[in-house]
Amino acid sequence: MKKILLHLMLVSFITVTVSSCKKTSTTDINIDAVSTETKAKIARLGFGTNNIIKTENGYLVEGDINLTEELLNSTPNQLLLRIGNTEQYRTTNLVTPIARPFKILVSNLGTAFTQGTDLAISRYNALGLKITFERITTGTPDITILGFNQKARGGFITLGSSGFPTSAGAPYNTVKMNTNSQAYGTNPDVNYVGSVIQHELGHCIGMRHTDYFDRSISCGGAFSNEGASTIGAILIPGTPVDATNADGSWMLACSNGGNRTFNSADITGLNYLYK
Repeated sequence: MKKILLHLMLVSFITVTVSSCKKTSTTDINIDAVSTETKAKIARLGFGTNNIIKTENGYLVEGDINLTEELLNSTPNQLLLRIGNTEQYRTTNLVTPIARPFKILVSNLGTAFTQGTDLAISRYNALGLKITFERITTGTPDITILGFNQKARGGFITLGSSGFPTSAGAPYNTVKMNTNSQAYGTNPDVNYVGSVIQHELGHCIGMRHTDYFDRSISCGGAFSNEGASTIGAILIPGTPVDATNADGSWMLACSNGGNRTFNSADITGLNYLYK
């Protein structure tokens, strides 16, 4: 998730973070060259190839999605859920429901982050889906939420990142949250933090950016098509003809800098997948 910085003023857009009770060192962005072969694999999976960042176990695309080497080298059965003409979600692997909630551990982060996680969990669990979440303080988690410290770059700051489910049907196991003060300030708003965590958990269960066919919807600027595949396109009845920033989908690529949760079309998509 990204947020745009304009003239040192926080303006909008989607990422993840929160204040941390534990200081971390500032992380430099890895701008190692990405090979043509890797870009081709990323494009084949339907993701844009601009501004790719190498991570320790894959590549960060679209500002907050970590594509693992396993996913890049696989040939998953891709499904594109099209909500209207532009509001849509794309999943590669889905999460397999289990008989218990998926456990989330918040590791070494402050109160706003913990409360934000609880808020995000409550919003998912209120939908009555086959998958649910709970926060734990001990034991083995299915998803761990960690902090990282990274300054703005190129007018944007990454608030957080996550990835997509495994081929075995497990949710992506890590959400990384930016603890740099440029992301959420020194006194983060719990509703804002919770909204971003809600977004990153959406990736963990297989949800794609609502506006990935045109990121200018939420991020501004010129029309930007990230080259998504149309494999398995399904039009879901009863959803809006067009996506707009005003619709406020929880999976828009860039944040509005405030409280954002599921809209009616988001719930339709989640029900289609997990109810």
